[in-house]
Amino acid sequence: MMRIAVTGSSGKLGSVVARELRAAGHRVIGLDAAGTRGPDFVEVQLTDYGQVVDALTAVGDRHDGVDALVHLAAIPAPGIRSDVATFHNNMIATFNAFWAATRLGIRRIVYASSETVLGLPFDVPPPYVPVDEEYPPRPESVYSLVKVLEERMATELVRWSRERGEGPELSITALRFSNVMWPEDYAAFPSFDDDPLLRKWNLWGYVDARDGAQAVQCALAKAAPGFDRFIVAAADTVMSRTNAELLDAVFPDVPRHEPIGDHDTLLSIDKARRLLGYAPRFSWRDAVG
Repeated sequence: MMRIAVTGSSGKLGSVVARELRAAGHRVIGLDAAGTRGPDFVEVQLTDYGQVVDALTAVGDRHDGVDALVHLAAIPAPGIRSDVATFHNNMIATFNAFWAATRLGIRRIVYASSETVLGLPFDVPPPYVPVDEEYPPRPESVYSLVKVLEERMATELVRWSRERGEGPELSITALRFSNVMWPEDYAAFPSFDDDPLLRKWNLWGYVDARDGAQAVQCALAKAAPGFDRFIVAAADTVMSRTNAELLDAVFPDVPRHEPIGDHDTLLSIDKARRLLGYAPRFSWRDAVG
């Protein structure tokens, strides 16, 4: 059992991650700007460094420190708030979370990066499909730019820690989550088939929040020391149309790097499967008749 701080614990993904980590036997301390009052929740403004340090160190008799940090808090997508507000909130919150954790000796950090670093909304076509972690990030929004900067920051923090001989070695894992869905969202999926362009912005991808929580658990248990990044998506697309139909219609000139099944995800999860043991269990097709 670990004591795990989860930022963004009241959010769409964070609430499921907190629930599943608790079900697995871990002690979870939820940190968020708003949430349900209780012994395992602390209201924290993550843009205030002092509050972050204090919340990770101890909160009254609720906890006296944590073993790991799962950082999910953010303005969750472009266009919700102004670009400047998105940058200031997300960049500072992540810096505060990472800096406080490393200063306090927390050596295992898992956090939410984003599929957007892959080039969403793919107005410029992807270099190949399925897309993976091997090509350089291609941010196309301020929100995505922050995610790229966060990944670079994590890389440098790990390097600093290693070069200074701090131990045990720091591990920071970026999970590039696809569009997070709850089961009640699946009723709308059949309508996507009417227009292949409607969901081309993320190559018709998604991830069930419960599988997102599984990826977090896998990273906490298996991520190697150092920094690494992983795409986290469902095993299939949101479409009943086949991938061949979709790609021929929308991205006819994009190279196809491997045999692609009719409905296999075009956001490659091979690396997460191989190194973390991630195995998505949930599909909208099982929920919609």
